[in-house]
Amino acid sequence: MPMRLLHTPTGILCNRDAQVSRFMDSAQCKQLEFQCTTCSRDQQMELIRAIISKYFEYITLSHRWGEGEPLLRDIEGHTIYGMSIKGGFGKLQAFCRIALEWDYLWAWSDTCCIDKDSSSEVQETIGSMFTWYQQSALTIVYLSDVPDTDSLEGSKWFTRGWTLQELLAPKSVVFYTKTWSLYGNPTSLNHKMDDVVLEELKKVTGIERRFLTTFSPGLDDARSRLQWASQRTTTRAEDIAYSLFGIFNLHLPVMYGESAENALGRLLAEVVSHSGDISVLDW
Repeated sequence: MPMRLLHTPTGILCNRDAQVSRFMDSAQCKQLEFQCTTCSRDQQMELIRAIISKYFEYITLSHRWGEGEPLLRDIEGHTIYGMSIKGGFGKLQAFCRIALEWDYLWAWSDTCCIDKDSSSEVQETIGSMFTWYQQSALTIVYLSDVPDTDSLEGSKWFTRGWTLQELLAPKSVVFYTKTWSLYGNPTSLNHKMDDVVLEELKKVTGIERRFLTTFSPGLDDARSRLQWASQRTTTRAEDIAYSLFGIFNLHLPVMYGESAENALGRLLAEVVSHSGDISVLDW
């Protein structure tokens, strides 16, 4: 689980202790306590797993950063619904409202759910982010530059480094347009299961459908994975390598301030070392 999540009914940022506290005060917990008094230990464990896993399901946001994104310090101790709707605040509010409409109590955004002043937390986040997206119940992709009647093809979201893992990791993805309208005419509540959207994604990214629908992190097809990232850019030069750690399931030190060449060199050395495949260097 991420270290912090937004509680969608209240718009309050909760750390792990606060998340547990909200559960202990919830109707779901009281229901669980009552049900556990009338069943065997095996049945109790099954109930506990089912109710707790359902309660703590969370939804993730994938987007391009813009001006005025709310950071941790901006929203700590406040409800986001009482804040200005300017810049990224309005985006965060819309995301949480849609998460609530989808019946999820918890939401995660990379803007405000990470303490970027803590180097240890940044290290943990980069090492865990692929898994957080993979384990999320749903990822909402907000395309701020795609009008309702336009296609995915022109969006700059497909040119960013971090969004590659945010596309591949989740099992369920839903695209929203500039006005927060559901993209296209989906035949499924998961755009990864929609044939029309999948064809668009394949065309835009050059990634085969089998990877788009069912992706496993690791070193298989390492050269292809590097090629998918080759036309993408990141604001921090080092991030072009760091954004691939999760895709390769590698855990390496994050050292902001190093050159992009050094960061990528460390990544490639690790890929070759573990896979034994030097052809990846010709990506």
